[in-house]
This record gives sequence, C-alpha cells and structure tokens, in this order.
Amino acid sequence: MEPKELFPEISRSLYPDIEPYSTCFLKVSDIHTIYYEQSGNPDGYPVVFLHGGPGGGTSPSNRKFFDPNFYRIILFDQRGAGRSTPHAFLEENTTWDLIEDIEKLRDHLKIPEWLVFGGSWGSTLALAYSESHPDKVTGMVLRGIFLLRKKEIDWFYEGGAAAIFPDAWEPFRDLIPESERGCFVDAYHKRLNSNDKETQYAAARAWTKWEMMTAHLLPNEVSIKRGDDDEFCLAFARIENHYFVNKGFFPSDSYLLDNIEKIKHIKTVIVQGRYDVCCPLMSAWDLHKAWPEADLRVVPDAGHSANEPGISQELVAATDKLKCIFKENAPK
Repeated sequence: MEPKELFPEISRSLYPDIEPYSTCFLKVSDIHTIYYEQSGNPDGYPVVFLHGGPGGGTSPSNRKFFDPNFYRIILFDQRGAGRSTPHAFLEENTTWDLIEDIEKLRDHLKIPEWLVFGGSWGSTLALAYSESHPDKVTGMVLRGIFLLRKKEIDWFYEGGAAAIFPDAWEPFRDLIPESERGCFVDAYHKRLNSNDKETQYAAARAWTKWEMMTAHLLPNEVSIKRGDDDEFCLAFARIENHYFVNKGFFPSDSYLLDNIEKIKHIKTVIVQGRYDVCCPLMSAWDLHKAWPEADLRVVPDAGHSANEPGISQELVAATDKLKCIFKENAPK
C-alpha cells in the first residue's frame, strides 16, 4: 500500500457502533424478500456489504468497517439468510439470483455505482457481481478469498484442514457413517435436506461448529457459540452446502479467475490472513497472480475472521484509503 503520508487520514481502528437510519424489506422474486438496512451518512458515498456463508447473514458489527461520516453503508441479508424470508430456503437461490438482487437493490436505492465490500463467500459474490456489472463498481475491498474451486471445497470439507484441527474435525466426521465418507459435502447434503427436522438440525449444528471452530487463529468462544443456535445453523449450513454441491453455479471451476480482465480497472484491496484455514492463502495468491494491479495485504498473525485484530485493521485502512481516493476524484 502507498506510504502513509500520501493518505494522512487513514484510520486502522474500527469505527464506533452505530444504528441504521433505515431498515426495510425488498421483494426480489415471487418467493424471496430480502432485508436491507442503511446507516452512516444518507448523502454519503455508497458501499454495499456482502456477507459470508452463503447463509451467514449480516450483523451490527459489519457497520464498523466504514467511516459513518463519509459512507452510506448498505447491508443486506442474502436469500434465505438472516432476516430475509423464507428462512433457509433453497429454491431460486443461486449465485446469479443474488447478483440480480444486488442490482435490484442498487436500482431501488437509486445508486448509480458503489464500492463493494465482501469477505469469504462475500469475496466470491463480489467478484462474480463485479465481473457481471463492472460499470457499477467503483472499488472493492475483499477479505479471505474464496474462489469456490473444487480444491478449496476439498481442502476444508474433505479432510485437508483436519490435519490442523483434528479435534474440531472428528465431530464433523463422526456424524457421517464410514460408508458415506467418500464425499462429506454430499453426505451432509442428504441430511440437511432430510424430511426429518431433527436430522437437519443435527447436521446443521455439526457443519456450522466445524467452520466456527476453525475461523480464528485463536479460539473465539462467541463465534463457536453460534453453532448452538439452531435457526442460524440451519440457514448457514443448508445454504452453504447447497451452493457447494452445485459448484457455486459457475460454468467452470476457474470461472472467476478466467474473467478477471473485466475488472482489472477497479481499485481493489485484498486482505488475507496468513493462517486462514477456511480459505487458505493459495486462493488469494492465485487471484494476486492473475490480478497484480490489486493491492494484496497479507496479515501475518491472523486466520479467517474479519473480526481478528490484524484483519479488521487492514479492512478499515482499505476503506479509508479508498475514501481518500474517492474524495480526491470527486467533482470540484
């Protein structure tokens, strides 16, 4: 990143808690209605926050990555997640549906173009959205890069990450009979879509706890406890698994990398934890090699979560750096 003297206003501390000035629902299909909120400056520079999972939903802490005096902060829960309805619903729930929803929301809010911020699955969606609508994106902040390739799914769900977290892996593994362990994603798909609700909940808890126990460099009890919330787990696990079974609904394994040329002009900061076990550095590195113009920031003492100190500092620095650029380029 450029020397600090070029961007003297850059902050690295999370902004204070704020409340939204607007909370609404937008009907995006005959089936789905999405929750969205706005906070910060109603006349500010628009930024849309794309949450992870898919199925993770947004939380109030997501607002803190942005200067509320400068940014008009837009958060929304993707189909089936958070406060969007129907809860944990998989029909008409694909990457391309979500991209259309982002456009419907932008159009509904009368925003010509905006900054896009996304981590983990949110980085996947941010890349897919910007490659589909490059003229609507003025900048991106991406964290914990996930390109939804087979080797990334296999690493996390088929035994790779188990080498680092064998204690967390065993409960995830042991829910599945040995005869079905040839593909854990498929075995969980069967249970997450069972006609028996308790079978769904048991699979959802195991799936979610595995991810929550591996998302931080150091154990985070608040994150791990989310694995005890059945309603959160059901949306998180069912929607994630649905997307992974369907390979992200992309036409090819390398789709996002193959289309990088469309977005190379967009100012982008990539923040990646060195010890991210959920979305290992290999994906951010592959993206960096395909897109050297983007600013890759590797945090040496962090895992996957946006809430780890080193990651959150770099994310705030990225939104502040872009704030300085947007101010500089604003019409005089």
